[in-house]
Amino acid sequence: MKRIPEVTVERLIKYLRFVEEMEKDGMRNLTAKQIAESLGLNPHLVRKDLAYFGQFGKRGKGYETEKLGETLRKIMGLDKRWKVALVGVGNLGSALLRYPGFKERGFDVVCAFDTSPQKIGRQIEDIKIESMDKMEEIVSKENIKIAILSIPKEAAEEVSDRLVKAGVMGILNFAPRYLQYSYPFRVLNVDLSLYLESLTFYLENDGKKNLSM
Repeated sequence: MKRIPEVTVERLIKYLRFVEEMEKDGMRNLTAKQIAESLGLNPHLVRKDLAYFGQFGKRGKGYETEKLGETLRKIMGLDKRWKVALVGVGNLGSALLRYPGFKERGFDVVCAFDTSPQKIGRQIEDIKIESMDKMEEIVSKENIKIAILSIPKEAAEEVSDRLVKAGVMGILNFAPRYLQYSYPFRVLNVDLSLYLESLTFYLENDGKKNLSM
């Protein structure tokens, strides 16, 4: 299969969320125009994104909602469940362990790790916090392919290297340090302050734009 642009992957996730909403509402068919309008996109772009994976719509009728949902879930790997490890059980890590949305979307956080003696052995949402010394053993035994990092930046590179060696293929990184690995490994670096700074830019400049009109 040809390489899929990252922006297309991001849109596919949005398409799936919308399609699932329409499934719940009982809508049997959807058009590219309906999907596009719901997300503020061009219908041609929607059709182009979906065409990467074959022609599964019908001219003049659009897409069968249920079938499109099934196809998108399969494309995104959401037709199966994924085991996830969480490393770093501070304020953010604890909140992530309690977040119900992971399980709803097919992600089962099955283990958590920390270095603090006060945290090791405790349970959060039935997940026992283990020592970092056991991380490779448990990750390998459980065949875990996805990990979430919520640790200090000083430890991010070392811990991620250990996870990769243990078999992890994808990392969601909340640590304030940019991580990067070559194919086939994947890292998504999440900098929450970056999004806030983007908001302040638009708020500041949109306000100036409105004043000048």
